[in-house]
Amino acid sequence: MAAPTHSLDYAGCNFLRQRLILATLSGRPVKIRKIRPRDDSPGLRDFEASFIRLLDKITNGSRIEINQTGTTLYYQPGLLHGGSLEHDCSVLRGIGYYLEALLCLAPFMKRPLLVVLRGVTNDQVDPSVDVLKATAIPLLKQFGIDGESLELKIVRRGMPPGGGGEVLFSCPIRRVLKPILLTDPGKIKRIRGMAYSVRVSPQMANRIVDSARSVLNRFLPDIYIYTDHMKGASSGKSPGFGLSLVAETTNGTFLGAEMASRPQGQGTAVLPEDLGRDCARLLLEEIYRGGCVDSTNQSLALLLMTLGQQDVSKVLLGPLSPYT
Repeated sequence: MAAPTHSLDYAGCNFLRQRLILATLSGRPVKIRKIRPRDDSPGLRDFEASFIRLLDKITNGSRIEINQTGTTLYYQPGLLHGGSLEHDCSVLRGIGYYLEALLCLAPFMKRPLLVVLRGVTNDQVDPSVDVLKATAIPLLKQFGIDGESLELKIVRRGMPPGGGGEVLFSCPIRRVLKPILLTDPGKIKRIRGMAYSVRVSPQMANRIVDSARSVLNRFLPDIYIYTDHMKGASSGKSPGFGLSLVAETTNGTFLGAEMASRPQGQGTAVLPEDLGRDCARLLLEEIYRGGCVDSTNQSLALLLMTLGQQDVSKVLLGPLSPYT
């Protein structure tokens, strides 16, 4: 491996994604050693290698070196180029894992980004595309990143372990971000949701809606949960169902919660009624935590505030998530 000049040195696989995102934005090379050296299968995982390939696609002139065992990574970022591209994400993680990074990087590209991502749209680990569409996109608009070209669209759904989903994300570029002042979350005025089912009975989604409403109707009358049953080619390769809920406040704050069924053959099956009730309680907990940004998007808000102008931005957050 080439000897890096003035590179930042890190050890371990923790925060690998954040380190690479911040290195790309700042232009500083990074060297990360000891990536799972004592594991049965040491080095980078498939989903991390896929993320590095995505960074390589959206930048121009990046230099990436990985040793034979995959335990040491050297990354010298190039220029954020953007443009139109396609990427097949690893099915070990959701598309949300890759989208969260693109949301941080897309406004600062040389050309507007238009990317097609393929893989798992909804899983139990990463934020789903539904929640990011309902919460992260309005947050970007607060920073002045808006317009017709800001779009996040689910073309096909894909559940783990097979995946098969497809998502279209486009974002305009901005030279300067607006400072934000989000200190009063306001009162909850309505709740919207999406109950989806793929390769299972369409009745599953209706059962989820009924059980979620049984919890939420005690607090608010304005609740509407859509059902989305995809079939055929647009339903991906694996069966599953789930629910995403978003509460909107009087001041334009969006708080999200979600749950998805377990992948086929992994653990005990989840009943749609239980999933609906648990997801509704998760949303109530998110509302109880408070703040003008939900726990999924705290890190995105803080990063965009840091990259803004010299003017002071203020945001009120609930308890910080471990990720933040």
